[in-house]
Amino acid sequence: MKIKLCLIIPTLDRGGAEKQLSLLARGLDKEVFDTTVIALTRTGPLERELSEAGIPVVSIGKRGKLDPLAWWQLRNALKRLKPDIVHTWLFAANAYGRSAARSARVPVILGSERSVDPWKASWQLAIDRYLATRSQGITTNSQGVVDFYAGHGIPRELFHVIPNGIPPRQPSQEISREEAFQRLGIDPSRKLILSIGRLWPQKGYKELIWSAEILRVLRGDTSYAILGEGPERPRLEEFRDNVKAASEVYLVGHRDDAMQILPHADLLWNGSLYEGQSNVILEAMQARVLVMASDIPGNRDLVQDNVTGILFPVGEVDRLMRVSHQLLDDPESRLRMIDAAEQRVRNENDMQMMIDRHAQYYRQKRAS
Repeated sequence: MKIKLCLIIPTLDRGGAEKQLSLLARGLDKEVFDTTVIALTRTGPLERELSEAGIPVVSIGKRGKLDPLAWWQLRNALKRLKPDIVHTWLFAANAYGRSAARSARVPVILGSERSVDPWKASWQLAIDRYLATRSQGITTNSQGVVDFYAGHGIPRELFHVIPNGIPPRQPSQEISREEAFQRLGIDPSRKLILSIGRLWPQKGYKELIWSAEILRVLRGDTSYAILGEGPERPRLEEFRDNVKAASEVYLVGHRDDAMQILPHADLLWNGSLYEGQSNVILEAMQARVLVMASDIPGNRDLVQDNVTGILFPVGEVDRLMRVSHQLLDDPESRLRMIDAAEQRVRNENDMQMMIDRHAQYYRQKRAS
């Protein structure tokens, strides 16, 4: 008999956790798992690929932070679906999903914490602690996340670390450097530095823009492009214009072709203030682009300083600029780290490995 699994997440937007959940749902053996995805608040772009893979998607439509009706609808959906396992992802789904699953008498209830979350208030952490001890386990992608939540009172032994996985690159979808630069509107003779991700304060883009402008003035041959959209765009555009960086700093918005453009970058910058495990860093390492990332939990899981990339202290734009300047003129050092990074991703972050680790974990929890 198949294992009936419900994966619950707030939305199906193209965020890191959402992408991992979609890869997992589509990749689990359909002879073993009968999987349903529940979007607590709304669906999003990833609903299409789930539906095309034959994965049912249920949308609850939660409104606001406190929505008793949504909780009741979620509980009723779980009572109707009768899953053997409910696995919830991110705070809202962890809170609503685990409590609703308990009320619906689901046999195995699992949570998932995907990031270090310093934004959480004391009441949110209290909910996390309460529901953690009423779950059979919590998955995460990073030891740094375990350390963060253990420091806030959740027992370490509840956590099970499964690193993020990324699918193999598709050579048939590759484009030339000239095409990539043409799509961005950048001269292909320039050195290209990329950042990819939602425009949130967490991502530290303001400091990266300033570092990019200093580097441009120093070298005269660099361009910096940020691929992503979000509520910080007006503030970042204003800052870019105020520091006279508009000539070679490009905020290009969300790009469906980001993974085609990525391999043609000379460097990938990640300046996040906190992370779980960055899919973009993994994708850059796989695409043989040197990663320079802020020295924070999560990033340290992927980037070993001067071995698989470069770590720099959060906000230290001067060091980021100086090391970038050196590495752009040192192809041998870049190649050494790129080779090590590509091997690291191949050994630890293969998509099928991530799926198989989840499947084994589910079988273990159902049998215990």
